[in-house]
Parts: sequence; structure tokens; C-alpha cells
Amino acid sequence: MPGWNEKDIPDQDGRVAVVTGSNSGLGHVVARELARKGARVVLACRSEVRGRAAADRVAGEVPGASAEFARLDLGDLGSVREFADGFPYDRLDLLVNNAGVMALPYGTTADGFETQFGVNHLGHFALTGRLMPLLLASPGARVVTVSSEMHAMSNIDIDDLNSERRYRRWTAYARSKTANLLFTHELARRLTAHGADVVAAAAHPGYAATDLQGTAPRMEGRRLAGWVMELGNRVFAQSAEAGALPTLYAATAPDVRPDSFTGPSFMMWRGAPAPSWRAPWTLNDTAGERLWVASEELTGVSYDLLKA
Repeated sequence: MPGWNEKDIPDQDGRVAVVTGSNSGLGHVVARELARKGARVVLACRSEVRGRAAADRVAGEVPGASAEFARLDLGDLGSVREFADGFPYDRLDLLVNNAGVMALPYGTTADGFETQFGVNHLGHFALTGRLMPLLLASPGARVVTVSSEMHAMSNIDIDDLNSERRYRRWTAYARSKTANLLFTHELARRLTAHGADVVAAAAHPGYAATDLQGTAPRMEGRRLAGWVMELGNRVFAQSAEAGALPTLYAATAPDVRPDSFTGPSFMMWRGAPAPSWRAPWTLNDTAGERLWVASEELTGVSYDLLKA
């Protein structure tokens, strides 16, 4: 693992990969590098204009790349269902749950869930569940869910998953990232109990310069906050290319273990991929099971193939 970079990605020829939120930032880098190694990559994005442009960029950057756009709005469970029902391949070797929103003003998804919890966790929970038959049918498949070191700011509140009692944008973000890790923990446990040849792992980019940080300030017209975020990206953050490496490692390295958490090596902030610290509450079996049950109820998606 020391010094691991995109050149170390194993050959991906013949593998089919889905990368959510791959029109820009970390997701775009992940999609591009997987395509460079021979994977057939589906760029699952909310915006058709930006998604198709991103697929065209991959094709331009990687001669002979197999990259195509498919519309997916993780804030709309109907869109998740349509994406899965219309998936054009009979196998799925890699699902990268990358898309996310951060520290937005209070809002709700098309289905009435708090936006950060709804998009970052519930949308990916539903997507993974609907694609599970294909994953189980593909030897050596993986599900990689992108969390954040900021999950350490807060555990989930199982009795207030949608922040209806009190909404604090950064707490809600941290809880959604804790939910990503609890989902990975419980999914890995269930896959192992089922004897499935699917690895569920998690990763985080550390502090990487992407468009994610500036979205909320732009939405609210907070120019000073936007300037501060931009300055932080320029001075302190590593590039999107570097920030994508932990996800690429979790997605492709041969020694990745179920429920592992990969991040940057230096203080979880920057550097080559390495095992990352995670809050102890993200390894709690009871919390993982309770979140799983609640997520099935909220989304209406049941992982029947992983039941005893």
C-alpha cells in the first residue's frame, strides 16, 4: 500500500462498473481511471447535460474507453428504481457509491427525506439493494461507499434520522457519513453470513479540492463563505486526483477486506491510501442492524437475497 497510486490499479478488462456522481470531482477521476484500466464504466449522474459531457470527457481523455451516461437522481427513489430496472448489463462487478451533498440548508428529497440523509445514505442504500442480484451474480464484485472523516462529528440518531427535531447542517452531514459506514458494516456482515463473493468496503478522500464544498454557499448567496471554501481548497486541500486514490484502492486492490475503511495516510487528510481510523460507533452491530431495518422501511427496498 505505501505509495500506491493509479498506476497500480489492476487490469479491469471485462468488468462493469457504476460510479455515482461521476460528472465531476472525485467520481469523475474514479470513472476515468477505471476506464483507463479497461472497465466498462457507467457514469450515473443526476444531470443529463453534465453526465453526458463527463462521459465524453472520459472518452476524450482515455482513447478506447468504454464510458456511458445513465441518469440517476439519488434524491428520488423512483429514479433509483428506473436506473436499476433499465440497467443494460447482465453483470455488475463494481458499484462505487460516491455521490453526495454536504452542509446544505434544510431541504427534503422527492420522497420527503432530509436531503443529506436521503441522498448520501438512503439513495445509495436503495440503489445497492436493487442492484444486489447483479452483484451477487458477478464473481469478485465489490461495493465501495464513500464516507468522510467528518463522520466523527456525530453518531446517527436512530429516533430522528431525518433531523426533524432540530436541523444543524454539519451535524446532519456527519450523521449521513456515519450512516455510510454503518451501512458498509452491516452489508459486509450480511454478505459474509450469506457466503457471498462480494466485498463491501468504504473509503474517504481526506481533504480534497472538489466542487462539493462550494455548493451550499452558492445556493444561499454567501459570497464570503464561498471565498473561504475556495481559499481552503487552494491552500490546504489535495487534488481531486489524489483524493480519489483511496476509493480506487478500495475498489480494485486485491487485499481489500470486507468492512475496511481506506483514506489518506497523513492524518486522514492527504497522502497515499492507508487504513483509516473510524469512530467506534460505526462498528456497532446493533446500530447497524437498526439503521438497516429503518432504511428498508423508509425506502421500501428489501435485500431479500441476503436474508436467511
